[in-house]
Amino acid sequence: MIHEFNSVVAKLKQGLIVSCQAPVDSPLHEPMVIAAIAQAATNQGAVGVRIDTPEHISAVRQRCTVPIIGLWKQQIPGYDVYITPQFHHAVAIAQAGADIIAIDATQRQRPEGETLTSLIEQIHQELGKPVMADVDTMEAAIASVTAGADLVGTTLYGYTSETTHLSPPGFELLTQMVEKLAVPAICEGGISSPRMARQALDLGAYAVVVGTAITGIDSLVKAYRSAIS
Repeated sequence: MIHEFNSVVAKLKQGLIVSCQAPVDSPLHEPMVIAAIAQAATNQGAVGVRIDTPEHISAVRQRCTVPIIGLWKQQIPGYDVYITPQFHHAVAIAQAGADIIAIDATQRQRPEGETLTSLIEQIHQELGKPVMADVDTMEAAIASVTAGADLVGTTLYGYTSETTHLSPPGFELLTQMVEKLAVPAICEGGISSPRMARQALDLGAYAVVVGTAITGIDSLVKAYRSAIS
């Protein structure tokens, strides 16, 4: 099993992973559109894609052979964790075709008594998938590795109450992760230019995830329109 995990993760090394997502109210949210965006990204050399929801993962799986980092964003009343917060969400995205399961690995409370350790153990043992831990702090990164995460991303840096005063990209957090963790450190969040992506790799990132700067048509057009209005 460990060999299988390593072979999937190895395909991402030193590469660009494109996050292909869109707002729910955007016409780009259609599964076939997300799949086309993902295929366009891989045609140009993306080594992997990061996809939200089982429907989108399934559509992308039919068109792309690169590793899919799958997640399912869920808003659960009373809880702040939202990236694949429970095991049944992980089951759904694994069945849809995800190769790696991304989870919220912050130190926030989880529904129904699930813990970070129990969630990662179930994903490993019952789904046979490696886990990408999306973290916000170094403490969360260390805890996620202790719990068994196979790779750790700076994804939630700047997006939690503990880090709301910070702005991504989390290059400082990335540097600490590269130095202290025994698993691959992924830089995700706030990468807005090719130069910044290169900088992340130069700092030791195993791979870099870029989303909005490549696929965020809605937010990009809004920003341009605002600037010229």
